[in-house]
Amino acid sequence: MKPIVISCGEPAGIGPEVAAKAWAALRHDLPMVWIGDPTHLPPGTPVQIVSDPVAGSPEKMSVLARDFGSPAVAGTPDPGHARGVIDAIATGVDLVMTGQASAICTAPIHKAALMDGAGFAYPGHTEYLAALAGVERVVMMLACDGLRVVPATIHIPLAQVPEMLSARLLTDTILITHAALRRQFGLKAPRIAVAGLNPHAGEDGKMGHEEVEMITPVLDALRAEGLDITGPHSADTLFHAAARARYDVAICMYHDQALIPIKTIDFAGGVNVTLGLPFIRTSPDHGTAFDIAGKGVADPASMIAALRQAESMAKNFDASGGDIWARTMT
Repeated sequence: MKPIVISCGEPAGIGPEVAAKAWAALRHDLPMVWIGDPTHLPPGTPVQIVSDPVAGSPEKMSVLARDFGSPAVAGTPDPGHARGVIDAIATGVDLVMTGQASAICTAPIHKAALMDGAGFAYPGHTEYLAALAGVERVVMMLACDGLRVVPATIHIPLAQVPEMLSARLLTDTILITHAALRRQFGLKAPRIAVAGLNPHAGEDGKMGHEEVEMITPVLDALRAEGLDITGPHSADTLFHAAARARYDVAICMYHDQALIPIKTIDFAGGVNVTLGLPFIRTSPDHGTAFDIAGKGVADPASMIAALRQAESMAKNFDASGGDIWARTMT
């Protein structure tokens, strides 16, 4: 297996620490290369500077070195590091897209520092990755051992969710998810459950009309395409153990509907996966955590899970698996 590349993320956050801890835990099992300024790694980290992602040994952490020009101060982001952070992401994507690496795992970034220091024009990681790949629409999945969830709408106020939801958005979200489960998760016939927007999934229009007017027609059309899809389900009965055993992914209507159950089930082990890209991207499901940066107490569980998820997806990758999505889009 070709290495997984890890972009450094915000140097003043916990990204370098959890990357070093994850390397220490996985170094004999999983080839990986970190992209960033080696002076930003925790003191004492054994480092070997490499010129390409296939070089190195498990005795030292392989680093594609970049000079960010100044040290990192834990908890205090430096806009002067912004260009280096952005370039580390772009380099990782290029290595994956050219076949030199099997996946990219991104450490958390600090968007304000990137905007202040380099005029970063994207709302976040995901949008920048989509631009690098030339992809119009991608989907965010959160995954752990017991659950996969996909929110159809993400970082918008709750009051805007009904307006933003549309038949096109929901259809694209489901089809991108279905194709990714086939291409990257090794599931030949994914089972998809879809939550309703309103309490009790609208209860036949008595508690809301979105299920009757939009969600159910979309699901009926996709069933006719051959998808194994159920719903709309009442969200309050969709996430207990017996319900979770009946599907491979739950499509949710908004951010908290998806993220509350997965963070309740496995707060430390959740992984952010971007679906719809022509390469594999995972990320730990936490932020920069400036409050604990530099203290040596950051939990690497989510970074370890993200690397393991990337490894599994790379091994399951099947470029022919996205047929329904490709056919529908054409």
